[in-house]
Amino acid sequence: MADRVTVIGWDGSPLTRAATSALSAATLVAGAAHHLALPEVPPNAERIRLGSVDLAARRIAGHRGSAVVLADGDPGFFGVVRTLRAPEHGLEVEVVPAVSSVATAFARAGMPWDDALTVVAHQRTLRRAVNVCRAHPKVAVLTSPGAGPAELALLLDGIHRTFVICEELGTDREQVTVLTSDKVADHVWRDPNVVIVIGGSGTLTGVARSGAGWLAGRGPGYPPQQRGWALPPDDEERRAPQREGEYAGLRAAQLARLGPRTGDLVWDIGCGGGALATEAAGFGAAVIAVDSDAAACRLTDARARRLGVQVQVVEGRAPHVLERLPEPDVVRIGGGGVPVVTAVADRRPQRIVTHASTRDEAEAVGAALAAGGYDVECALLQSVALDTSDWTESERTVVFLLCGRHPDATA
Repeated sequence: MADRVTVIGWDGSPLTRAATSALSAATLVAGAAHHLALPEVPPNAERIRLGSVDLAARRIAGHRGSAVVLADGDPGFFGVVRTLRAPEHGLEVEVVPAVSSVATAFARAGMPWDDALTVVAHQRTLRRAVNVCRAHPKVAVLTSPGAGPAELALLLDGIHRTFVICEELGTDREQVTVLTSDKVADHVWRDPNVVIVIGGSGTLTGVARSGAGWLAGRGPGYPPQQRGWALPPDDEERRAPQREGEYAGLRAAQLARLGPRTGDLVWDIGCGGGALATEAAGFGAAVIAVDSDAAACRLTDARARRLGVQVQVVEGRAPHVLERLPEPDVVRIGGGGVPVVTAVADRRPQRIVTHASTRDEAEAVGAALAAGGYDVECALLQSVALDTSDWTESERTVVFLLCGRHPDATA
């Protein structure tokens, strides 16, 4: 095992005394090509071009002497430190950090970033990174080849965002470009780059309400004035016509089985007034709310704006309108029966949740879910509202709740 392993962050500024001292004593140096070209790298040291960090870690573990790993920015922030310290490598490291590329990108943009989310995009996580950009008004994306600014913009089709693209930060070729998302795919971008994606209804109004200033990141959760979830409708919502199956108890059960979370894309088909769509967005998920009724779409959009969450509202009739939507992780079906259930099952989301008002309808929907390859759960829910002035029954609701879980789902 190497006698000493030092990880040095580099942000383009002159190396610190600690970094220079570690490099001068190094007998092995690992890093990207521009790191290995630094004049401080000893000419006689063994050099490893850093591609796979796991391969480099194994080489370092077998080296006798002092090893240095050079990395861009802060190597402890989505960087090489985690891999080097993994149990299979057994390396104890000393870290000399630099300013992270995310901090540098926001500095170049002249923007605060304590209220931003940071995600890593590579080919396996690109879709989830895009969903975070759909759901949150300020996101920093650490990109990779094949999952860069152009790919992000293409998958955000139909969502207007502003991209701040920071290429090769800290080098002589550094460049910062600001474009709207519909123009980003028309360009070729140099690696490495960091992308700041901003925009959406919560960009201005949501900052003050999100608690920014004491908690880093814009995590899931409603504004402070909205405590709890699956709440009864407020006065404004009571004035709107309520559809069958929109009561709070059913919504709570549906949300519990959907389990929306950051990085997910939720379809809410037959969204009605948007109660479930906005609550799913409040958990941090990206949400597309679909309804054939223009008035319902307006109500959903207004509710999302009022609560400071991001919801994409699509007017159209299912199942035909679903063909042009991006792939969902979980789906709630508020209406449309077996044809819509079948069309959704063909897209293979992890979970499908819906309801039925009669047993015959529940059996038909359950059979459609099973035919689509889903494990089916059905429960009869009964809710009785009481008038607490005299404890008499004021309202009774009975509905069948159905949930389909795909057996191949990874989560």
